[in-house]
Amino acid sequence: MKFTYGWLKQHLDTDASLDTILDGLTRIGLEVEGVENPGEKLAAFRVARVLTAERHPQADKLQVLSVDAGDGPLQVVCGAPNARAGLVGVFGMPGATVPANGMVLKVAAIRGVESNGMMCSTRELELGEDHDGIIELPDDARVGTPFPTYAGLDDPVIDVSITPNRQDCMGVRGIARDLAAAGYGTLKPLAVPVVAGEGDGPDVRVEDADGCPAFYAQAVRGLINGESPDWVRKRLTAIGQKPISTLVDITNYVMFDLGRPLHVYDMAKLTGGLVARKAEAGESVVALNGKSYTLAGSETVIADDIAVHDIGGIMGGEHSGVSDTTTDVLIECAYFSPEAIARTGQKLALTSDARTRFERGVDPAFLDDGLAIATDYVLQLCGGTASGVTKAGTPPNDLRTIIHQPGRVATLGGLDVAEDRQREILERLGFIVGDGWQVMVPSWRRDIDGTADLVEEVIRIEGLDKVPSTPLDRPAGVAAPTATPEQKLERRIRRAAAARGLAEAITWSFIAEDEAAPFGGGAWEVVNPIANDMRIMRPSLLPGLLSAAARNLKRGQSSVRLFEIGRRYLADAERMTLGIVFAGERAPRGWRGGKAQGFDAF
Repeated sequence: MKFTYGWLKQHLDTDASLDTILDGLTRIGLEVEGVENPGEKLAAFRVARVLTAERHPQADKLQVLSVDAGDGPLQVVCGAPNARAGLVGVFGMPGATVPANGMVLKVAAIRGVESNGMMCSTRELELGEDHDGIIELPDDARVGTPFPTYAGLDDPVIDVSITPNRQDCMGVRGIARDLAAAGYGTLKPLAVPVVAGEGDGPDVRVEDADGCPAFYAQAVRGLINGESPDWVRKRLTAIGQKPISTLVDITNYVMFDLGRPLHVYDMAKLTGGLVARKAEAGESVVALNGKSYTLAGSETVIADDIAVHDIGGIMGGEHSGVSDTTTDVLIECAYFSPEAIARTGQKLALTSDARTRFERGVDPAFLDDGLAIATDYVLQLCGGTASGVTKAGTPPNDLRTIIHQPGRVATLGGLDVAEDRQREILERLGFIVGDGWQVMVPSWRRDIDGTADLVEEVIRIEGLDKVPSTPLDRPAGVAAPTATPEQKLERRIRRAAAARGLAEAITWSFIAEDEAAPFGGGAWEVVNPIANDMRIMRPSLLPGLLSAAARNLKRGQSSVRLFEIGRRYLADAERMTLGIVFAGERAPRGWRGGKAQGFDAF
């Protein structure tokens, strides 16, 4: 999960420095994987004005410019068609490195004319794909200003590793809430606009309540879809998202900002209303990634009267996607069940940012507000008129109550935390603490299931680093051996195999169905495999060992001697087993002409 420091401060009122925030994120369990300042690579580029532009004496397509970057005029040779006197652009001084190609600028002669640096295009600075000419800035841009400062590109990008149970932190606001609870600032109120729609809402309904319990939608007609404003494009670009158009950028922005995936349909490309239903076996859809997917019949899809337009909660279809000519849209804000999303994503081997959030569980109580926020962005940035809202189905937003036991924070978590402080932490995280420590879990915390989870929340925010290290009690004297006979046997076998020149391999316990077939097939199948080719628990060690041997031989090993001690998973039980594979040459070719000798059965 990536976000910028400035983006975080849109939700968190704080005076904490970047280093303090980074330390705080790790302390509360949101591990910081990296920090990057995109402005650093552009630090040597400045805002500059072209004073004069004259034709190059030796080349028709080149011009000789006089450029002022704050230190007086410099002569620069430029081939951009839009270079002209009075233009304000971005200038790379000698010594600067061009991000796009790594070229270090220096004073050089171009067709016999000295050139001191370069006026730059958008592509050369890796700020976009435009390479038809040099960047043109407003006339009032201050000459000599470092370009990252002028363009607001010196906002550090923070990359945080979010564990699968923290679905609430898959948006910037959730991370800000955690930091506020830990005392690093105050969470700003979320402004939810009131969108006055006109007329009836769009025609949407739900037929697959298990896969899509709720489908909310609102239409906006008469809009203009163009390029999104700078602040949206800068934030998306900073976290590695390519800006596409205002409508698409709005859905992406709301998803990363608030953890709420959305989708927009071009209503001119729809026939009839939209329905969330099970796919029919053999139906296909061309997704927005340009690939065609054939559906088995168990997937939840969004379809109109004649075709499938969306693999529900994972990726929209290419046919009904918005474009520059779109004027009427339907905004989808739906709740898809995590289990259905996970099964469909695995079956189709299709990943997306939306799937990542839906299969972890988005906030089921945020459909109304999420749709209102998205619609308001569309009206502000694209114009148009909004319809009423259609609410099909019911989201599963029943709030759960857990009886908290404050004393367990010490006995289970190992840290004494005053009861008042525990109440403060839970309330700042969004829990409602009632009489008798009845704690109502907020709708965005699907992972909270019992008292132990509440203890973890208190310890996490109070600080895992405050938990004292306490050695386990042990009796006096020398401890008695604890290895079982089976463990002793395994150690003897391992030493014996290694002493005979075999290298130990550790391979996956999960294999593909076709790898298990020669050994009678797999008796145990993983319900939720990490990949389709890792679905079967191995009935033999040989598939993994043979695969390892093949990889070694392909990389130039002439003799492979492998062993593995591991479990086979049979119908009646798990069996600890020794597996051995020899491959290649037993003895290499000799210098006196002796041929290489292969392994045999002996």
